[in-house]
Amino acid sequence: MPKMFTDAAQTFEGRTMGTRWSVLIGGRVDDVGLHAKFQAVVDEVDAQMSTWKPDSNLMALNAAPLDTWVSVPNRLLTVLETGLAVSRQTAGAFEMNLGDAVRAWGFGPDSIDLGAIRAASAARRVPAIDALELDKATRRARKSAPLALDLSGIAKGYGVDCLAEIAIGLGLKHALCTIDGEVRAIGTRQDGSPWAVGIDAPDDGQRGNHSVIALQDTSVATSGDYVHFVTVGAARLSHTIDPRRGAPLVDAPASVTVLSQSCMMADAMATALTVMGKKAGPEFATAQGISALFLLRESGAVKSVGTGAFASS
Repeated sequence: MPKMFTDAAQTFEGRTMGTRWSVLIGGRVDDVGLHAKFQAVVDEVDAQMSTWKPDSNLMALNAAPLDTWVSVPNRLLTVLETGLAVSRQTAGAFEMNLGDAVRAWGFGPDSIDLGAIRAASAARRVPAIDALELDKATRRARKSAPLALDLSGIAKGYGVDCLAEIAIGLGLKHALCTIDGEVRAIGTRQDGSPWAVGIDAPDDGQRGNHSVIALQDTSVATSGDYVHFVTVGAARLSHTIDPRRGAPLVDAPASVTVLSQSCMMADAMATALTVMGKKAGPEFATAQGISALFLLRESGAVKSVGTGAFASS
């Protein structure tokens, strides 16, 4: 069906991964099946990578016998490959073998469980880079040690890239694709101005913007402690798990926002920089040429530390 555009904007949205996806198109496109195409691709990502769905391809890999090749669909293979690459680049700050800890602390499909927390903290955790082998040619994976893979630090960003793939494949020149706090801009708004995207202020009260950034043909992802967290005594514990402890991060940045061409990479790197922490995170981002904005809670206020394009923030 031919696509016809007008000056008005058009929004498509739906549910995925326990949250919502949306695609804002600058102009209108006459394609009655477009919403279904967007929904189908995020459903495919969720079906392959969810830890909430016992029959997902990821859960099948987690349950597979050791030293046995398992068929893995293309999308999951892509995310696993990228996850391993980011793990190597960040010296393990990004880690996928954390599913047991995620579930134990109530950030997955299970309620918080003290026994499971103790087990996750005491477990001898083998990094995924040491125990997971991928064969791209045959689209297979095998484990040399037990793994509880969890892709919550990368899958939403990849889902945004998949929405963008649909839009670009249809020839759309002006679109903004989002899942939760992960965003990818295709081109500009129809009037030529960049897309305006807000970065949340990590306030405990009403939500507002800390700042607004302009996006054009790039992605942004944020990892923060102000939406999903648990409170233990006076400590706020982020949903992001520290691979060294098998438990939530302590005294982590309130949020880390990263710019990258791919939303999958922005998502994974935001997670890794959060794990690195308030000092090592900015140092690594500066050394690697990564554009990142760290919001840090200090003495009752929020301090900003920026690198790359955020250096003056």
